Amino acid sequence: MRIVVTGATGNIGTSLLDALARLDDPPDVVGVARRRPSWSLPNVTWVEADISSDELTEPFRGADVVVHLAWLIAPSHDPWTMWNTNVVGTERVFRATAGVGAGALVHMSSVGAYSPAPRDHEIDEHWPTDGIPTLEYSWQKAYCERLLDRFETEHPQVRVARLRPALVFKSTAGPEVQRLFLGPLVPGRLLRPSMASAIARIAPLRFQAVHSADVGNALLRVARNDHASGAFNLAADSVLGRDVAMGARAVRAASAVAWHLRLSPGAPGWIDLAARVPLMSSDRARRELGWYPEWSTQDALADLLRGLHERQGGPTPPLAA
Repeated sequence: MRIVVTGATGNIGTSLLDALARLDDPPDVVGVARRRPSWSLPNVTWVEADISSDELTEPFRGADVVVHLAWLIAPSHDPWTMWNTNVVGTERVFRATAGVGAGALVHMSSVGAYSPAPRDHEIDEHWPTDGIPTLEYSWQKAYCERLLDRFETEHPQVRVARLRPALVFKSTAGPEVQRLFLGPLVPGRLLRPSMASAIARIAPLRFQAVHSADVGNALLRVARNDHASGAFNLAADSVLGRDVAMGARAVRAASAVAWHLRLSPGAPGWIDLAARVPLMSSDRARRELGWYPEWSTQDALADLLRGLHERQGGPTPPLAA
């Protein structure tokens, strides 16, 4: 089997490559990334390519499965750059997948693609995916779901699956989270893994999370299962925090000021997303993939806090400290 992975050096991509490398008979993997990492695995061939502009036919040639993970969260003040990678780049990946005759396409969507929902119960994969209009990340994820719908219709011979994870945490993503969301206003050194339980109790918005290793495991199961198609929610069992309307509005106002003053890299739309995004049921992934997360939501959060506190980056450019 030959698997092509775009965005292979990121938070989820590195976890997928780790999972593939641990197999008794690992497949040939082509890792597509804008910058070649210093990290290497014996079954991985690295290809430097920007999905928004570079030629993709040769890197994709011979692929049995294409796993599309490449995505930009920043620069949030430059929406055209994000559009070119996230939407134009995704469309180019889909076109190259069909062009080389790959048998399967696995697309990384997100809980952020979902339309707002009541937060008193968990939704399944049939909930509408129209996103949150005040955040580029969200509506672009939703837009790419429509591109994937069209791809499925035009290429019925290709097995298509889409994964919608909750917040994805791991320790080596700490520097990336600091850079993309917290900025200098929240020194990561002040955060400790022991604070996870307190955050779980006092966070002004309810949230779900999943560890990157568990997402990598889900991707592995989907890539190797010839019958796995459609959408799969991915979240650990527990929900942390509590919805406090006044607290959420205060955080949103402070976030907007910090972002407009360029003191914080995280756009205020992220607070809108956190306040309105559904809580998800992962029953389908458990039932059809046999997927059960090894990390609880609180443990995944504690692992991220460890990475923030220790400035524990990874061996690839997106995760570098």
